[in-house]
Amino acid sequence: MTRLALLFAMTAGLCTAADEALAPELPSAAPLADRAITDDGARVAVLGYHDLADNEPETAMRLHTSKFRQQMGTLRQLGITVISLEDFLAWKRGAKSIPEKSVLLTFDDGWKSVFTDALPILKEFGYPFTLYLYKNYIDGGKKALTSDMIQQLLQQGGALGSHSVSHPYPAAIKSHRNKGEHDFDAFLRKEMGESKRFIESKFATSVTTYAYPGGFVTEDMWPIADEFGYTALFTVIPGKIRRATPDKRLPRYMILGNYDKVFELATSFRESQSAPPASGLSLGTLAETTPYPVTPAAAAIINTRLPLISANLTGLTDCDPKTLVMKVAGFGEVPAQFDPDTQIFSWQVSRRLRQPACQVAVSWLDANGKAPDAPLRWSFQIDREAAYLPEGE
Repeated sequence: MTRLALLFAMTAGLCTAADEALAPELPSAAPLADRAITDDGARVAVLGYHDLADNEPETAMRLHTSKFRQQMGTLRQLGITVISLEDFLAWKRGAKSIPEKSVLLTFDDGWKSVFTDALPILKEFGYPFTLYLYKNYIDGGKKALTSDMIQQLLQQGGALGSHSVSHPYPAAIKSHRNKGEHDFDAFLRKEMGESKRFIESKFATSVTTYAYPGGFVTEDMWPIADEFGYTALFTVIPGKIRRATPDKRLPRYMILGNYDKVFELATSFRESQSAPPASGLSLGTLAETTPYPVTPAAAAIINTRLPLISANLTGLTDCDPKTLVMKVAGFGEVPAQFDPDTQIFSWQVSRRLRQPACQVAVSWLDANGKAPDAPLRWSFQIDREAAYLPEGE
């Protein structure tokens, strides 16, 4: 990974990424087969898209169709091979070779524009693709794909994967988890199991891959994934995939309409991008948990060196606000302020951040004067190339 390799989908509220996924090195999560496979030198960048439109403003979730076509052309110009999901899975289990620089194209949710806008371009270039559908959005009207469109997409080189039943956001997942093991297990079985059964039955195709909604992952999902026959599960953590990358936490670059740097990073295959993160960040940093919404988002890349750092503690039920402390790397304890109305604890950075990465910790005491088992910790990165431009200030 490069200094930008912690890039996280900057789509808070729509593609929230609270990446609890990578709990520090969980050997049990990686099958022995994964660890035994020899690295063949091939790297895969998985690109994740959502909506396309030329007549609407670009957002994190929406890309101009013309830009999408340009990106597809760029892949060809760079000599990057677009592979099918079938070939990707065969390569991952060591049964097939692929080009050293490969890309897997994925589309989340089931937007109608995949059929109206993306398909003609994909056909033009002869690129295979994969749709990650969530059950409740299929035939949802307005901007949602219809069953007939999905059938046609399958006939035109598409593959299907599961994206859950209801596309639950992290808050909903955490709510079920807080209700206890039985409730959480039933919730996960419905979201991961029913979606798979529905797609397989309705479209007569096998579904063995899953895209975590919002990129939110917990270990509890992995045994259930095994039970339902999922062999590859994708996060929204950016990075290139090696043959031995753990199958339950596969990286993916979420392509943002309002931040072209993501596509540039995804299509750069310099070996340095697989090196350890810069500035003392470790794989454990990638695994950080954010039980409460924070800004900048955990593992996000920002283009300003003077960000507002905040934590929304609405869900924190036992906290003495007077004991809240925020520490920021390079500053130590900072004079953060707590707003009792919004429950947001925030600090405006007062001196430009100079390092490519910034770590934050928020701690507190409860009513009995007891500290939490672990403070709220997260980190983000600064796109220093952008930050040093006038608009990045």
